[in-house]
Amino acid sequence: MIKILIADDEEKIRTVVREYGRINGYEVYEAGDGEEAIRMTEEERFDLVILDIMMPNLDGFTACRQIKAKRDVPVIMLSARTEEYDKLLGFELGIDDYVTKPFSPKELMARIKVILERNKVHTGSVIRFEGLEVNEEAHVVKVDGREVRLTNKEYELLVFFLKNRNVALTRERILNEVWGYKFYGDERTVDTHVKMLRQSIDPYGEKIITVRGVGYKLHEG
Repeated sequence: MIKILIADDEEKIRTVVREYGRINGYEVYEAGDGEEAIRMTEEERFDLVILDIMMPNLDGFTACRQIKAKRDVPVIMLSARTEEYDKLLGFELGIDDYVTKPFSPKELMARIKVILERNKVHTGSVIRFEGLEVNEEAHVVKVDGREVRLTNKEYELLVFFLKNRNVALTRERILNEVWGYKFYGDERTVDTHVKMLRQSIDPYGEKIITVRGVGYKLHEG
């Protein structure tokens, strides 16, 4: 059974996630703060972790950083705050999604389902583009023969670009295809991830060009 950890100091939030998770066939564990969440991830292997940002003892960002240092596990961040800085920091830490409170439990379950599907073992061949090499089966990316570490979303975004070379892709299409559902957030999420991806695959990041009034394109040639 798929195991999910929800870390939030609000018992009501934990209860809602636990009940909806149970309905969707997930086994949901609970933590009341960041320290407990870290301890539990060290003792148990979870398929996905949900972290609230504002928690006592240890905040969600710090907990995420420490969990990610030891476990390659998908993370969803919860927050009652909508500041762009929080979202950017979360994505830089490698989170898979950012959900603002109050949220729809059904929508949260839909996002969880998509992330779990996206993080299954990838099958496929090696994709090559100039000095870039992506092994889909091993989930490994190399730049000029050097392995680089990408966040899950950076990886998915890169593969999407590689499979749609020289195609002008709108931000909306990228959100729908890479995030895997009708995204209810700001399209600037795409801009943030493209910027991060460009830096991660330097010097080939410049091949992802901005198409004015449309979105982005991986330019071949």
